[in-house]
Amino acid sequence: MALSCNNTLFPKPFFTSCSSQTQGTHFSNLPQPTKQDPIFKIKGPSTLSGHITISGSKNASLPLLAATLCCSGTSLLHNLPNVSDIQAMASILNSLGAKVDAFDGKMRVNSDGVGKVEVDLEEMKKIRGGFFVIGPLVARFGEAVVALPGGCNIGKRPVDLHLRGLRALGAVVELRDGKVWARAANGRGLVGGKFRLDYPSVGATETLMMAASMADGTTMLSNVAKEPEVVDLARFLTDCGAWIEGAGSDNLIIRGKRQLYGSECVIKPDRIETGTFMLAAAITRSCILMSPVIPSRVSCLIDKLSQAGCKISRLDQQTLQVSAHPSHIGYDLKSFDIKTNPFPGFPTDLQPQTMALLTTCTGSSLVEESVFDNRMTHARELQKLGARIQVSGRNALVYGFDEGSSLQGSRVIARDLRGGVSLILAGLAAKGTTQIHDIAHIERGYENIDMKLQNLGADIQRLTLTPVPLIL
Repeated sequence: MALSCNNTLFPKPFFTSCSSQTQGTHFSNLPQPTKQDPIFKIKGPSTLSGHITISGSKNASLPLLAATLCCSGTSLLHNLPNVSDIQAMASILNSLGAKVDAFDGKMRVNSDGVGKVEVDLEEMKKIRGGFFVIGPLVARFGEAVVALPGGCNIGKRPVDLHLRGLRALGAVVELRDGKVWARAANGRGLVGGKFRLDYPSVGATETLMMAASMADGTTMLSNVAKEPEVVDLARFLTDCGAWIEGAGSDNLIIRGKRQLYGSECVIKPDRIETGTFMLAAAITRSCILMSPVIPSRVSCLIDKLSQAGCKISRLDQQTLQVSAHPSHIGYDLKSFDIKTNPFPGFPTDLQPQTMALLTTCTGSSLVEESVFDNRMTHARELQKLGARIQVSGRNALVYGFDEGSSLQGSRVIARDLRGGVSLILAGLAAKGTTQIHDIAHIERGYENIDMKLQNLGADIQRLTLTPVPLIL
């Protein structure tokens, strides 16, 4: 069903690709290529087929690596994705004095040698997930100095919930010179307490869970995040000797232990990568298999794609087949609306990729971003590829191919991780050649995405440009 432009959701001015002035390729804000400027070059449209292996979850791996700081002895993590965010987190652990060995998709971490509690500023600039270490450091060593986090520029992601929660556990927390200084008020360690999160933040929930696992006494956390990554972290901490009840619900009860011990765990498959490849099958009108997956962790996307007309089959406990091939579905995909929300709602990390798909469906769709306040920058880049999108604040009205969207190859910029991968999906469906710059954002969270797509039949290359001035 087509949507009209509601003046409440879309007050003027809005940016749009409707007018003829915006149909051309715009190079004025593209970076001048250098020898260090790798790009993705995609020739479309593509049809994909075959099987894809889903990597371990980046979003689960980062807090799990931080949690090894809680533990005496050695922890061994399996199935870590080989992405730059994981490398950056390992570098942070190493800079604190932990011994980190990486091999064959595994990491062995021994934190007995940690001799400092201040994270190097340059290391923190590389990765927002580095802030996770504040909880384990204060809990185990009584103090921590951590710079405010970096990461993708997708809007305000304040750490006030983390800091207020630590105060509730007996920490003195100050902000000075762009750093967070935290110490146990009693000079010994954290103590159990009660804290209600104003918003079910995943990062705050995980940080406070790690801190409380070594606090003296019982901690009760309410309105916490229920994401699968929270459950994975709770399971690992429990295996290390922690006592945690309620993971996956709104409330957590944690009885602190004086000491935790290293353990072993296997990282679960990445639900966001799973969703990205499901959307790749849909946007290219293809049929692909993927494993290992946990279908319950992507059930919201399964429902939306099924509503659009995709045929999704569970072949066994860990394998999904996603088909949008015309011979399988008999008609084109229909538009649908999405509103991002904390789990089990629609994941904000799949919103940009879904927006790309919606430009190729019939009809119009409303995309509402309720988690982050600046997660619409990919819309401008999709417009350069011919998408017709109207944006106002956190809302976007996306027009399908029968209402003005027509994807054509162009040169675009990856502004952030998930927005960047949405451009890959659009490039796969677009006619002609698409060049994506600043792909370091994408490689923060997707392991060998170009090679995985090549194995499915996509014409995508990772190239390093030599300096050639752009003629405007």
